[in-house]
Amino acid sequence: MDFLRYPQPLGDLISSLARLPGIGPKTAGRLAFYLLQQPQVSEDLAKAIIVANRDIKKCSICSNFTDQDPCAICHNTQRDQTALCVVEHPRDVVSLEKTREFKGVYHVLHGVLSPMDGIGPENLTINQLLKRLDGIKEVVMAMNPTVEGEATALYLARLLKPMGIRVSRIAHGLPVGGDLEYADEVTIARALEGRRDL
Repeated sequence: MDFLRYPQPLGDLISSLARLPGIGPKTAGRLAFYLLQQPQVSEDLAKAIIVANRDIKKCSICSNFTDQDPCAICHNTQRDQTALCVVEHPRDVVSLEKTREFKGVYHVLHGVLSPMDGIGPENLTINQLLKRLDGIKEVVMAMNPTVEGEATALYLARLLKPMGIRVSRIAHGLPVGGDLEYADEVTIARALEGRRDL
């Protein structure tokens, strides 16, 4: 996008906003103009970003984002310390916690294996995961159903199974309210694989 027609600071702001995921040039422009018209919102946003960057760090145990170390989940002795759920990103922990179904602890990889992008095991928190398996009876793989997510889950399963740890995978399939007519073959196949007795 050509930002030369804007004053330099405005062009820089639009360019910076457009680098955010899901924000295209037009949306970045609308956001920039809104922020200029709402100086208090701009100031609050700038402060929130600075404080978050300063105060949020990775938990030394699970690598989730936190403002205390260890994080609230790792620190909670009421959680099942024998069940460990491995996820790709910190936002995945939030999604799983909203269900109130998983009572164990988490480990955040901060990505997935992707040789095409130059991301190998050394670029993820796999070594930290392997160091915290004492007392773990089950590891639940909760990666996204992508080629990279599947490859990462299989890689970890090969490392963990010889240790006598049960390795499971969250089921994938049709969403609630979904329609078979519009589902692709892979989604339907996953739904059939994950079927259970009623």
